[in-house]
Formats: sequence, C-alpha cells, structure tokens
Amino acid sequence: MQKTSKLYALVHGKCPHCRRGDIFTGSLYGFNVQRTNTVCPNCTQRFEIEPGYFYAAMYVSYAMNCAEMITLGIATYILSGGYLEFDSFWLYLGVIFTGCLLLSPFNYRYSRVILLHWLSPKIKYNAYYDKP
Repeated sequence: MQKTSKLYALVHGKCPHCRRGDIFTGSLYGFNVQRTNTVCPNCTQRFEIEPGYFYAAMYVSYAMNCAEMITLGIATYILSGGYLEFDSFWLYLGVIFTGCLLLSPFNYRYSRVILLHWLSPKIKYNAYYDKP
C-alpha cells in the first residue's frame, strides 16, 4: 500500500492521523445531514481534541467566505461588463448571497478539515497505517 498524500487527505476529508478514515458522515451535498465523526473509524483518533475545539473553525470559514464573496463580486463585475450603477446593487447582492448559500456546506466541511490538518499541532501523521 502506498503512502497517502496530505493533499489527498485534505481534499477527500480524511483523518489527519492515519489519512484513511473519514472525518464526516455522508456526502457534501447529499440529503443526509453532515455530521463530524467523534473518532476516526480507522485509527480511533479523536477529532474534537478539546471541548469547543471546532469553534475555531468558524474563523477559517469566515476567511473562506470573504474570499468567495470577493471572487463572486469581481466575477460579476467582469461578466456584467463593468456595469456599476445603483440598479446593479441588487445584481451583486443576489449573486453574492446565492453563492454564499450554495457554498455553505462546502465551507462547513472544509473549514473543519483545514482546522484539523493544518492548525492542529497535537495530531501528527502516523505512517504505520499505510503499511499493508
């Protein structure tokens, strides 16, 4: 079995300790409710390191949301031909609000994944789980 890369584990929402078990139950845009597993189903690494740990994920989500809103605003400006009048306020508001609404499940999931993988010094990768 080959070593699982950190990028693969980030994109697919895998455990930062073993890079095999899923952090979330269900799919990103499925009809089931997204729920964070308490422990990794593969290596039993606890995801919520301390009580209230995932409150810090809202700061990561806020940064992601700001970047998405700026990108959507610039894209709307470019695609509308640089139209900036008072009437276009509702166009920008509608596009940005709809984009934020559609990307909220993505932000919820990946803010927690980023918090676990990059901002958690207590969780270290263990290559033992890559062995057959």
